[in-house]
Amino acid sequence: MPRIIKFEINEENAGIKIFTFLKYRRGFSTKLIRTLKNTKNGITLNGDAARTIDILKVGDELCVSIPEDGKASEPNDTDIDVIYEDEDILAVNKSPFTAMHPTHNHQGDTLANAVSAYLAGKGKACSFRAVGRLDKGTSGIVICTLNPLAASKLSGKTDKTYYAVVKGNIEDEGTVDAPIYRPDPMKTLRACSYELGKESAVTHWQKLAQTDECSLIRLKLETGRTHQIRVHMNYIGHPLAGDQLYGGFMPEIGHQMLFCGECAFTHPVTDERILLKAEPTDEFKALGFGEFFENFGINSHSS
Repeated sequence: MPRIIKFEINEENAGIKIFTFLKYRRGFSTKLIRTLKNTKNGITLNGDAARTIDILKVGDELCVSIPEDGKASEPNDTDIDVIYEDEDILAVNKSPFTAMHPTHNHQGDTLANAVSAYLAGKGKACSFRAVGRLDKGTSGIVICTLNPLAASKLSGKTDKTYYAVVKGNIEDEGTVDAPIYRPDPMKTLRACSYELGKESAVTHWQKLAQTDECSLIRLKLETGRTHQIRVHMNYIGHPLAGDQLYGGFMPEIGHQMLFCGECAFTHPVTDERILLKAEPTDEFKALGFGEFFENFGINSHSS
């Protein structure tokens, strides 16, 4: 089914062209507007077919019908933890053992396949459009957009907070500002180098709790480089627990102790401010940090 969005035109938006309203007032991309123009009843005004050059008046009802693209990944009926869902967004709490996209090593067992099956069960079909990505081994919130409008408006516009367990007693707070580069282009391993790293990479952390062996920290990123948190924490001598690629501390856990626990964004259609939270994996509690996350998974919406 297409995503149908209706706008009632007020005085503030009267007297301008439909194109101007959609692009500059509502954030539609030029590409999407072009698609709507070429779709039967893609843009209607008061129930009649409309042109993007038509002028809006107070009281008009402008309606857009965004078609499904039908390019869904192969469905795989695997359980997913849905923490928020509406006509434009599906937010899930990804397992650390799930990869994001199909690759040579992962065919049919990825989040893209699971989301495709979940949506197919509701009669929907759309491309897997994740806003950002989480490494395999990292858990937490992944925002999946269900149409091109949501994808374009949320790209780079989500505010994420990460939590990690790191080796030792880290300082109460700090910042790592160190460029990251790829020593071997044939391998995924990254490292820090002020000489070889071309782009800035900045990570802020705050310690929340500690045990004899490790610390629980909250992290915010100014940049989004591949493996950024894992590389930066290892660089300052506090590798993530369970991270066998960087540091090798507590390898028996089987995955890096990192999860995206919070994500805030402005809804692409309603303009509502939304804060989502996700429950961490049981390993965080097993390491002694369960008390911090009690009643953590409470989501909030505000206009």
